[in-house]
Amino acid sequence: MSRTDPGTPRGRILLVEDDADGASYAVYVLTTMGHFEVGHTPDPAVALQRARSEPWDLVLADVDLPHMTCTELLEALRQAVPALPVAVMTAHVAVGAAMESLRRSADAFLEKPVPPARLVAVASALIAGAAARPRSEPVRRKTRDAGSAAP
Repeated sequence: MSRTDPGTPRGRILLVEDDADGASYAVYVLTTMGHFEVGHTPDPAVALQRARSEPWDLVLADVDLPHMTCTELLEALRQAVPALPVAVMTAHVAVGAAMESLRRSADAFLEKPVPPARLVAVASALIAGAAARPRSEPVRRKTRDAGSAAP
């Protein structure tokens, strides 16, 4: 089957979300509306291991994670799989040094609740952009909510 075949997933997304309702929502939207294959873990350490050992097209992580900060996860992912795009989402859009650092480091920063069409559009744009680059070239694009150039 080709990528344009309706039954073929459009890409593989690793979701890192410890909130069960948030995870269910994202998985539902990305699989039914976006036609992506989605793997989910609430544990950032497991996500890092899976990112190293399995082929993914995108990591989508919540900012508030147990046992590891999102910034730590993002830094580890950048070292382990530099070409893998990472989008982060949060319900707590705060102004501060840590949040600004995370905004600059992530390829997309989404504010919860993320409308379904926006979630699919951002995932699609990041996966398409990554597919167009050689695997050795690191990702460094920015996609922002609220006042940004949205895909």
